[in-house]
Amino acid sequence: MNSRKWLSETRRTFPATKVHCQQPSRILIVDVTSPSWTNTCSVLSEALENTLCLACSLTGPCRVPLLSLYVVQNQQECLLPFTQVRENFARIQACISELRSLPGEGCFPQGGNGVVQAVQDGLQQFKQYSRHTAAGGSTNSSVEVTILTSQSNKEMVNHLEKKLKDVDLVSLRRIQVIEVLKRDFLEPEDVEECMPAEEPSSSDIAILGMDIDVQTVEDNVISLEMLFKTWLNDYGTEREHLHLLLPSGGFSHAAAPKTTLMCLKCDLQERLLDPALLSGTVDGTMRAADLNSPCQMAAWPATVLYKLQVVKALKYEGVCESVLYGLPFIIKPTSCWQLDWDELEINQHSFHALCHSLLKRKWMLLAKREPQNNWNIVVHSYYIIVPSDSATLLVKAVAIRELLLPSTFPPLLAEHPERVHGPIESALNSLEVEVAYNPLHLKSNLYKYLKSMLYKPLHRQQAQPRDQRPERHQPKQHQSRAKATVAPLPMAPSPVQVFRPAVVRRDPCEHSLLPKEYNEFLQ
Repeated sequence: MNSRKWLSETRRTFPATKVHCQQPSRILIVDVTSPSWTNTCSVLSEALENTLCLACSLTGPCRVPLLSLYVVQNQQECLLPFTQVRENFARIQACISELRSLPGEGCFPQGGNGVVQAVQDGLQQFKQYSRHTAAGGSTNSSVEVTILTSQSNKEMVNHLEKKLKDVDLVSLRRIQVIEVLKRDFLEPEDVEECMPAEEPSSSDIAILGMDIDVQTVEDNVISLEMLFKTWLNDYGTEREHLHLLLPSGGFSHAAAPKTTLMCLKCDLQERLLDPALLSGTVDGTMRAADLNSPCQMAAWPATVLYKLQVVKALKYEGVCESVLYGLPFIIKPTSCWQLDWDELEINQHSFHALCHSLLKRKWMLLAKREPQNNWNIVVHSYYIIVPSDSATLLVKAVAIRELLLPSTFPPLLAEHPERVHGPIESALNSLEVEVAYNPLHLKSNLYKYLKSMLYKPLHRQQAQPRDQRPERHQPKQHQSRAKATVAPLPMAPSPVQVFRPAVVRRDPCEHSLLPKEYNEFLQ
C-alpha cells in the first residue's frame, strides 16, 4: 500500500482543535461502480470481516467504537447505520453478506455525486447520534471517513473539495480516499500518476482544516486487511507516549553538568496484537499486561508517559536473544499536536540522527525505565532498543538478575557418527529455504475461530437478493455551514518492516446501543 498525506499549510500557523483522547468513529463508503467490482467485492468483504472480528474480540478499550457502512450505486445507500462494533458482530456479518450480494461489474454508471452525498449523510447521522448520546456521558467527538473507489483519487479529491466547502466538518477528523488498483504490485512511477501534484489553491480553503489522505492499495485480501487494521492503532495525539533520555555529551554543552540529559519525545506503537487480549483464545490463567507492573510496558491504551534513560551502549553481536522477553513495541518520533512545529521538526531530525548513528556503529542501547509510582522500594526494569533501516526503533524488555534462571549450555561435539549425521543432513536438505521470514505467508485459522466464537445468528437481518429486498430509506440531506481545524493522524508503518535480529437493546437479535430518538430518526 502506498500513501501520500496532503497536509494543510494552515497547520503551520493555526493550532489544531483539541480532540478527546479516544478512537474515532468510522464511516466506510464503498463505490461499487467499479468495472472490476466482482473481484473487489469478495476480497473487500473478507478483509473487512477479518478486521472487524479482531476488533470485536479484543478486550480493553474499544478500538473501533462506531461503524457505518455506505455503498454508492446510482445513489448512496446506507447498509449499516452507526452501530457499536463490540457485541454486534452478528449484525455486522449480516451487513457484509448484503455487501457480497450486490450486482456485479458494469451495472451502475460511474460518478462522484453519490460519494459526496454519502459523506454528507454520514456526517449528518453522526451528528444526530452524538447529540443523543452526549446526555448519557458517552461521547464520540470525531469521525473518520474512508472512501474505497476505483476512480482516480485525484479526481475524487477535487470533487470532494468542490462539494464539501459548505458542509459542517467540525466532527470530521480525516478523509481517506483509497484507490483500489487491480494489479499484483504497484510500480512507483504508476503510483505517482495517481497522486495530486499541484498545491491546493485559495478556493480550497474551506476544507484545509482537515487532512485528506490519498492512498493506493492493491486489489487483494492482505492489502485491504492491512488498510483496515490501521483502525486498530492508537489515534491519540494529545501527548507523547515515551521520553527517551540520552546523555547530552560534552561537545555541545561544555559548561553543562554531566547529569544533563537530552530528551527525545516519542510515540509507542504495537508491533503485534497481544494474543492475551483476544477473548476466547485464552483461559482464565492468562491476562493482559498490567499497566502498574514495574516490568512491563503497554502501547495500548496510551495512558502512561514512560521514561527510558539510556545507561549503556551494547555491541550488536553481544546480546543473546534468550534474555529478551515480552511483546516488542515500535518507537517513532512523536506527532503530538500540542508541541509547536519547530519542536516537532527538531525532535524528528534528532530521532533520525540517532537511528543513523546506531546503524553505523552497529550498536543497541540498554535503557532503564523510570518508575511512575512512588513505591517504597523502587523496582527498575530494563529494555533493549534496536535500530532498523527505517526511521523507527524497536524496544523489548531484557532479563534482569532476579528473573534469570540457571542454565547449562554443553559445548557442541566436534565429530558426529556418520549414521546420525547423514540422515540429519538429508532432512535439512529437503527443506525449502527462504531468505527472510514473512508473517503474511502464515495463517493459523484464528479468524475462523474468532468468527465461530462471535457468531450469533440474526433471524431478522439475513441477507436477501437485491430484487427481494424492500426499498431502503434514504435519509435526508442536511447541510450546515462551518469550518474546522483538526489534528493530523500518523499512519502505521509497513507491516513487514525488518528489524535487525537480537445498555438498551432494540430487540434480542439486534445489539445496537442506539438511543430511542436516533432510531426514530433512522426510520
